[in-house]
Amino acid sequence: MRAVCGLDVHKDTVYLCILCETGEIIEKVFGVLTFQLRDMRRLMQSCGVTEVTMESTAMYWIPIWRVLEPHFRLKLVNPYFIKQLPGRKSDVKDAQWIAECTMKDLVRGSFVPPERIQQLRQYDRRIFDLDAEIVRKLSKLDGIMQRCNIRLSNYVSNTDTKSYKDVVDMLCEGITDAEELIRKVHGRIVNKHGRDTILASLTGVVSEAEKDTMRQLREEITLAEEHKQECLGKMLQICRTHYPEELRRLMTIPGIKERAATSLIAEIGVDMTKFQTAAHLASWSGLKPRNDVSNGKYKSRRITHGNVFLRKTIIECAWGASRTKDCFFSRFSYHQTVVRKKNKMKVLVAVARKLLIAVWHVLHDEKDYVDFNPDCKAPVTNG
Repeated sequence: MRAVCGLDVHKDTVYLCILCETGEIIEKVFGVLTFQLRDMRRLMQSCGVTEVTMESTAMYWIPIWRVLEPHFRLKLVNPYFIKQLPGRKSDVKDAQWIAECTMKDLVRGSFVPPERIQQLRQYDRRIFDLDAEIVRKLSKLDGIMQRCNIRLSNYVSNTDTKSYKDVVDMLCEGITDAEELIRKVHGRIVNKHGRDTILASLTGVVSEAEKDTMRQLREEITLAEEHKQECLGKMLQICRTHYPEELRRLMTIPGIKERAATSLIAEIGVDMTKFQTAAHLASWSGLKPRNDVSNGKYKSRRITHGNVFLRKTIIECAWGASRTKDCFFSRFSYHQTVVRKKNKMKVLVAVARKLLIAVWHVLHDEKDYVDFNPDCKAPVTNG
């Protein structure tokens, strides 16, 4: 006799509904502490449950998944798709509806990577958070510099350059003389804009409170950079130990270097059987145009929702690939932007999708990337 379970996961409670083929329904509410989750697991085992489905509610589903994973076939589903299924009555509880959909095989589980890949994901997403934190603190630091009327950021490429950081360090030490500060500015910047201009940009009034605030922000930025390097080292160690061939193969693709390769492994794993086709992976990442057509007219061709972290990584790789000499991606980018006069950002998204297709084939076929050469004739095949 088949028995399935639906779980409606909340922050402090888990609503359980066990549904048997005979029509018997068992409903109960559990807490989320570990011993309470184990009690829930024992109840499901006593009822002969083999399949469990739960909604992906923030991060609250993760501890429940870890407790149940060794004992049941689990499915994690997007709440959006559960709500879109037709036939639900208004008085049916969420857990019961999830159980009914599981019994009728109406739901398909989302991609949940194995434990080691999940660890890589945590490091990878921590790096994204640290990058955002560094940018935010650099912006605050430049705001203080502007308030002191030190306008060096107007003449450097960005506020993360060595010249800018060295000037900030000297200001934190209490050195405010423009003649002393200009010694830390790169000669090319001085030659480009003129010594008098740079001297004027370094002349300002810095209070004691502003010196202390700049010093604190500088220390926070340095600490965030150290944490970022630590996470990068951990990711690289895991990939080199457990996925050395996959790491090497990904780095044969133009535009993908060590950091991007580890990020890709963290987000999609190395087992491509989870994605039936390369197009499935592109759709899952959100690099698929919407199919919003009415009466033969395209209302929207914007890309769909998907894994934002994977999308950020692969679009950054597309920037590099489109500038790599003598490769398919740079030739495609040149033809679309220069010859066909298409929008550069739309072409970049197209390059990113083609890169992701290449990633799928490299991992699925277990072969190095081979660049497409239009001068080589394709072999003639029957059919």
